[in-house]
Amino acid sequence: MSTRNPKAKTGSLANGLPQPWGCNQEALATVSMPLTDGRGSSSSKQQLLTSAEAHKVSSLLDAYSGLLSNESVILAVNPSFVDPLLQFESQLKIIESSFRMLVVMPSLDKIKEMGSSNEDFEDMENLYHNILNIYENILLTLVSKDLYKLQILKEMLVWMSKDSSYLQDRIMVIINKVLRFTVRKVRKYTSVDAPCLGLLAAELSLLCSHEDPSIVRQASLGMCHLLYIAQCQNADIRTNKPTNDKSYSLQFPSSDVEFLPKEFQQDKSKIAQRVGQTLLPSLLNDFVWSLLMKLSSPDDKIASDAASILKFTLEFHAEKVTMVTKIVNAIYRQLCDNNCMKDVMLRVITLLTCTSPKKVIFQLMDYSVPADDTLIQMWQAAGSEASVAPHVLKTILLILKGKPGEMEDTLTQGKRFSLDVTNLMPLAASQALCTFLPLGSYKKAVAQFFPQLLMTLMFQVFYSSELKLTPRDNALYAQDALRVLLNCSGLQQVDITLTKKNFWDQLSEDLCYYYGVYFIAKTLSEYNFPQFPETLRYLYKLSVEGPRRSEDTVIVVIFLIELLNNFFKDPFPEEFLALFTNWINDSNPIVSKLILQRIAHMSPVINKIENVSSILIAILDAFLSKDDTVVLRALLTLRRLLNKLDKVTYSLGTRIGSSYCPLMDHINGGIRSMAIRHFGELVRDMRQYTWMLKDVILEGLVPLILFLEDDEERVAKACKYTLKICTSQLKWSTSRLLKDENYSFEMVVLNICNNLIISHRNYITDLISDTLGFLWSSRTYLKKASVILIGYLAKSGGHLLLRAEIEVMLDVIERLLRDEDPVIKELAEITYDIFKKIADKLTSATLKQNFQKLLKFFYIKKLKPLYNYNSLKDQIDSPTDSKDIKNDKTL
Repeated sequence: MSTRNPKAKTGSLANGLPQPWGCNQEALATVSMPLTDGRGSSSSKQQLLTSAEAHKVSSLLDAYSGLLSNESVILAVNPSFVDPLLQFESQLKIIESSFRMLVVMPSLDKIKEMGSSNEDFEDMENLYHNILNIYENILLTLVSKDLYKLQILKEMLVWMSKDSSYLQDRIMVIINKVLRFTVRKVRKYTSVDAPCLGLLAAELSLLCSHEDPSIVRQASLGMCHLLYIAQCQNADIRTNKPTNDKSYSLQFPSSDVEFLPKEFQQDKSKIAQRVGQTLLPSLLNDFVWSLLMKLSSPDDKIASDAASILKFTLEFHAEKVTMVTKIVNAIYRQLCDNNCMKDVMLRVITLLTCTSPKKVIFQLMDYSVPADDTLIQMWQAAGSEASVAPHVLKTILLILKGKPGEMEDTLTQGKRFSLDVTNLMPLAASQALCTFLPLGSYKKAVAQFFPQLLMTLMFQVFYSSELKLTPRDNALYAQDALRVLLNCSGLQQVDITLTKKNFWDQLSEDLCYYYGVYFIAKTLSEYNFPQFPETLRYLYKLSVEGPRRSEDTVIVVIFLIELLNNFFKDPFPEEFLALFTNWINDSNPIVSKLILQRIAHMSPVINKIENVSSILIAILDAFLSKDDTVVLRALLTLRRLLNKLDKVTYSLGTRIGSSYCPLMDHINGGIRSMAIRHFGELVRDMRQYTWMLKDVILEGLVPLILFLEDDEERVAKACKYTLKICTSQLKWSTSRLLKDENYSFEMVVLNICNNLIISHRNYITDLISDTLGFLWSSRTYLKKASVILIGYLAKSGGHLLLRAEIEVMLDVIERLLRDEDPVIKELAEITYDIFKKIADKLTSATLKQNFQKLLKFFYIKKLKPLYNYNSLKDQIDSPTDSKDIKNDKTL
């Protein structure tokens, strides 16, 4: 493609121009201009120019020489290994400098007014066109090397918009020629990378509505060229996929004259449709962003045209726009600056919400709390479309899963937009609901999401009560949103009732909150709220999936229990009983206690529950809780159920009895006494099935005996109560010794050991092993009791012990001989002698040893008192006692 006018004539003036730019101006006062026609003939004529005329000629000469100089610099820099960004910046500066030279050139009309001859004017005209051709040639050279340099065309349009030069039409022609050259070039490429097309399209789209028809025609033609380039950049076009959509595919004729794209001229809707169809999302982002920035233009027409094109683009293709967050933030900043295009910007928010509700809402929730008037207006704009209401509410519910004030994590499953390390978005979301929920467009969506909104706001009210905000900031957004929800859902009477009882003023207080949850559920139930079925289903779903936080579970449990109490008779449906069973051992002790308490209330109908065994087993597992209040509640609940349970269903009797045994040595005296007493009641209730519990009774015998000496009177009384029941079931005559007037610890031990020798001697070694663990107790009374008990057990069953076992016993007792308490030392000496004598009787002759054991089975000799021990219940434990005692049954 030639860059020179093919009809241009070159005279001696043109031939002599490559002189230094800024040549001697005095020499130009009179210029000899030998002219050369197209056939090489020449003539000369002397003409004296005025200073004004000389200045016009000088400006042309300066422009020509300057452009030649700039062209040489650009050609030198373009193929170099300079950093691409630095290269582009330097070239852009040169292009801008050249552009400034063009716009100050005199027009051809002014040159003609100089009164020169036709030949002189023709030479000046040729020079004029050569200057423009040089500029065009520079652009073509740059673009031919790198399509990224199309960015220069966008900058030229920006410069042009700031200058009302007569050359605007000619500059548009140059831009079109560069674009047409690019069209022919990209047809040969296997890949096209022109990242500036979006910005360039925005500038051209505005010129399609220019007041000058010639500029409109050129801009429309340029838009067609640009869209064809964009088509080539589109992946579908590059893979040569055929298309029958004539409205999408752009066809280009062989010459500009044949094709005049009239559909783009003054038709902003067509422009928006075509641009949105053709540009890739990244380019469309640039297009939309550029138009958005034009809304702040001081030129009212540019701002108005940009607003129209922007709205049409988003109406047709908002789903392709990905930089939603940046756009929303920019609109907020501009609205805060009182931009006059307020309605347009709010409309943009509405359109973006329709296609990207999650992005828009997340950004709108990421500003400071409380929201200002500008933000509330943006919320209203985002909520103006009913079709997107469910998506907006889903996004807000997602945000409300967060806990206000907690450190930033992966709560929203995405990247936060602010730099604040704490999460205050839930506060903004709660306040936003006060705007969204009353909107008429949201009526259907609010009904659809009522259960989720109700429970989520209940959670948020609790979270907000934990926040330590200043009085100015401590607005009850979640509470306000909860009240709005009730009033928007036809539950105005519920709100009125709660208000009359001064409920809302007390709800945010920590101590009253759980009761507040109960009271809301109770009030809703009293008014038979119509949303009950879906609320119950949601609560069940939430319970199965598991709330995010332990405190959420408490709220769900309270709410669910109260709804079930009001709408169902016991027993509850099996699905909810299964939930209750799982919650018995919840990590939150409050949940466990609530469920255990509710299960206890079902005791009158316990026999109607099909799978009662699973409930009983879960309660037994709660015995292992680290929270003492949970253990106590589990003991009470189990006892209440067992009182009503059919005795024929006591298939778990052995397991229940065994679960009491570890609690008999619990550090908490209340738990010890209750476990011991309930063990006795279990044995009493199952007196017809004593054979089932015999092993369990003997398993619990050691703690029952030892804790007769407990310092806490309630524990000692529980032991006496339970031992009476157990010894009676075993047919032992121990009950009279357990009466207060006859009680003597040593006599009780002596009586029990004598009965063991007679009827259960095989258990003696196991009882010795159980007693051994209590010898290390930090409680003095346990040491004393266990030394005595193990001595009698050894005396009655020592012949059943092996030598290795006796040596272990001797080692343990020997340590007690050094105890600080003199009574313990004295008792230990007696026990040590017992084991020593047993050890001395053992011989190495295996046959003789076995004969002695066999003889013991046939010859039974009752024991006699060995210690003469008198227990003093008012005795103060030695200084070695500790209040913080772990389970004593460890060795």
